[in-house]
Amino acid sequence: MAEVLAFDFGAKRIGVALGNTEIGTAHPLATIAWEKKSECFSAIDLLIKEWQPALLVVGLPLSMDGSEHELTRLSRLFARRLAARYELPIEFVDERLSSFAAEEALKEAGVSGRAQKAHVDQVAAQCLLQAYLEESKRGIAQGQ
Repeated sequence: MAEVLAFDFGAKRIGVALGNTEIGTAHPLATIAWEKKSECFSAIDLLIKEWQPALLVVGLPLSMDGSEHELTRLSRLFARRLAARYELPIEFVDERLSSFAAEEALKEAGVSGRAQKAHVDQVAAQCLLQAYLEESKRGIAQGQ
């Protein structure tokens, strides 16, 4: 079994989800609120130590037309820092509409308004990780 951590990178908060490649499921794990890079990586250090993932997945924010923008650049920089610091492979996942999907999932669960703010980033990370795990399973099933 291989544990996977996924990150929904944001300029103020990073949602984190945990998944497992064998069973193919993802779960929201944490939201890291940060102002300084050191705060961000201190929290990630603890998660890496606890879960010992074999892979890190980073959401790649793109415009609806697929073009890149400033947050895309920052997400790629964040991924490079993760790779250098933890020496783990990194995979990117298109995260368009992941926050919308997270908000909808939380509404369905009865969480709305201000209560969503504490969870939306980690549920967005869960959505992108679940998409990654499902795509990986499809690729394996198709012999890729």
